[in-house]
Amino acid sequence: MTESPLPFALPDLGEAEIEAVTDAIRSGWVSSGPQVKAFEDEFAALCGDGVTAVTVNSATAGLHLALEAIGIGPGDEVLVPTWTFTATAEVVRYLGAEPVLVDVDPRTFNIDLGAAAAAVTPRTRAIMPVHFAGLPVSPSALRDFAVTHGVRVVEDAAHALPAAAEGEMVGSGASDATVFSFYATKTITTGEGGMVVSRNAEVTDRIKVMRLHGISRDAFDRYRSSVPSWQYEVIAPGYKYNLTDPAAAMGRVQLARAREMRDRRAAIAARYDEAFADTDLQLPDHGPEGTLHAWHLYVVRVPQGDDRDGFIRAMSERGIGTSVHFIPLHKHPYWRDRGALTDDQFPQASAEFERVVSLPVFSSMTDAQVERVVEAVTALRSA
Repeated sequence: MTESPLPFALPDLGEAEIEAVTDAIRSGWVSSGPQVKAFEDEFAALCGDGVTAVTVNSATAGLHLALEAIGIGPGDEVLVPTWTFTATAEVVRYLGAEPVLVDVDPRTFNIDLGAAAAAVTPRTRAIMPVHFAGLPVSPSALRDFAVTHGVRVVEDAAHALPAAAEGEMVGSGASDATVFSFYATKTITTGEGGMVVSRNAEVTDRIKVMRLHGISRDAFDRYRSSVPSWQYEVIAPGYKYNLTDPAAAMGRVQLARAREMRDRRAAIAARYDEAFADTDLQLPDHGPEGTLHAWHLYVVRVPQGDDRDGFIRAMSERGIGTSVHFIPLHKHPYWRDRGALTDDQFPQASAEFERVVSLPVFSSMTDAQVERVVEAVTALRSA
């Protein structure tokens, strides 16, 4: 009997999430309400004392609002790694500013801070590092960069819950904002959604206003306050970026399971490390001793000059889904043509892109599914 296809990624959802969403709907709060507030409080507690968390309906919205809150606008430049999803750069354009793409470290795929330093100009206002695959950028190196060059920091932590480096949880540090994603395939999910965290009250206060039309009081606040609900003020031209209570209810259950699900992904990654040690693949970096890797992705590399796409096809023929993270931004027509960008401007990203394959590493994978991946990869790549 033919085995059913194994997808590259699936959300890890159970009866507890279903019940939480159902209860939220039955409560009558189907937009932003008490579940959103509770989710924000619980997420902030995870990040540590002094952190405020603000829900949004996507990480893209969160990145946009974070940049708006720190005053990014026309004429400004923001440093962005070319090795990322387009959302990281496109939000800069939303504000009329210019994303300046820079190369990445070929070991980690995280932003190369040396390349970023070389790209700084008098117009550079911020840097947006991406914690690729769940491996954190060094927080101390990032702080040093920000101080040296006088720039603001917004972290794209879409892959990095929970993750830590140098004893710091991603989201607990001194950056102006850190943005997490709760998309369907992320480390926790609300279907669609995101969270912005910061220790800067000016940033979080601005985001709270701008996520809902620039109104001074959100709906939950208006309907639970003694001040009449119809009384509010529009203080800025905001957006419609709020999260719903059913989504937040799902997120609260997922958040309580975040470490458990991370540990399962780490166990899968360890099994892959062991099984693929004798293949011709280059295995992913784990970071320095003490790093907590979120293992959102498990990215291997075929030898230079090898047929990466042929490997992907062969895995598909065995019923196993894979992906490629990422097609560097400088290779996409919009970014390439807008900046007249070429591969030789990004030698590391351009070379490594030809080699990378992401293997399934989602927390609801069974041991049997993991072994299917192991058997397929070792059959195809044994040295």
